[in-house]
Parts: sequence; structure tokens; C-alpha cells
Amino acid sequence: MPAMIGLNVDMKSSPMTIGQVADHFNLPTHVLRHWESVGLLSPARVAGDRRRYTRDDLVRVASIVVAKQAGLPLPDIREFLTSIHTPAGKDVLRRNHRALQVRMTALQSALDLLEAGLNCAHEDITTCPNYRAHLTKPADFQDPV
Repeated sequence: MPAMIGLNVDMKSSPMTIGQVADHFNLPTHVLRHWESVGLLSPARVAGDRRRYTRDDLVRVASIVVAKQAGLPLPDIREFLTSIHTPAGKDVLRRNHRALQVRMTALQSALDLLEAGLNCAHEDITTCPNYRAHLTKPADFQDPV
């Protein structure tokens, strides 16, 4: 079962300030302002044009944080969050799904290689048969371009 990335979006019943949200997610406030400027967030405004974030806003921030951690660019995150049930939204999901699958495969391969190295007693790791067994793809032996 894949690991779940969870961000706590529980909050007190009253809306939170930008500073409180930034602290909650360990983000600088300028990141939240930037996400608002590119259309990812739209917190309510109160007297003095101060932002107030609701629980729904926190869910949205958590969604953006998880998507950013996965490597999605902000335009794709915006498309995903604003038009999930449109063909364009589905295309964004499909494209990023494929890209993440490729990255996950590469990460798993690297993890397997490290584990083989940890279990190797050879002086030169590249001579270890167990290590070499993890380098089975022809692409692993191609010269870098």
C-alpha cells in the first residue's frame, strides 16, 4: 500500500490569518500570497483587506503542498484544482500521473540499488554480483549524453 502524505487541516472554528496558516504549514507568508496571485487561493478578506483562511482554504493549501512535493508545476495544480471535471483537467491529471509513475519507478530503482550497496561486503561495490543484479536494464549501462 502506498504511503499517504497527510497534512493536518484541522483548525479552530474561527478563520485563520495568513501568518497562522503559514505557521501551520511551515511556509513563508510570501508563498501564500504568490499562490493567491496566480489564482490558486482566494481567501476571504476582512477589514483592512486582511486575509482570513477557512477550513476549505486549508484543504486547498494542503492540496497545493502535496502537489508541489510531487513536483507538479503551479499552472498544472491550478488547472487540476479548478477544472477537475473538464477534459483539460483530466489531461493534466493523466500527464502528471504518467510523469509521477516514471519518477516513482526511477526512485524505487535507486532505492533498490542503495539497499544492495548496504548489503554488499565487496571492497569495490561495482564488482558485487548482488549490486550488479540491480543494474539489469540496458539503459543503466549507456553512456550519458
